[in-house]
Amino acid sequence: MNNPMYFELQADDLPRAREFYESVFGWKFTEQPGLSQPYFRIETAGLAGGLLQRPARSPGPSHSTNAALISMEVEDFDTAAKKIVEEGGIETMAKFAVPGRCWQGYFLDTEGNMFGVFEADEDAA
Repeated sequence: MNNPMYFELQADDLPRAREFYESVFGWKFTEQPGLSQPYFRIETAGLAGGLLQRPARSPGPSHSTNAALISMEVEDFDTAAKKIVEEGGIETMAKFAVPGRCWQGYFLDTEGNMFGVFEADEDAA
């Protein structure tokens, strides 16, 4: 109990957000019928999630996030970072070492949502 089990992403452009996460991380999206607005369930190799229309303006580019931030574990940080940028994402904090644990970095997706990426590496320094 009390462990993160589900996450939600908000987007201004749902098809663009789906394409970004499908391409970068291989996530699968399934529309959930019968709701008052479009909602997509997200299937990942880990946590399940949802994608919905952003109900209000997001903070501008010079502001930090005002929501929970998720980080995705990847096999190779540099390969993932390159793919993120190729697909329209923006690097906001370059790769850095968390000594003895991982390589970490932060990005914005095509909808302005910040997320983290990390590669586990006990030798990171």
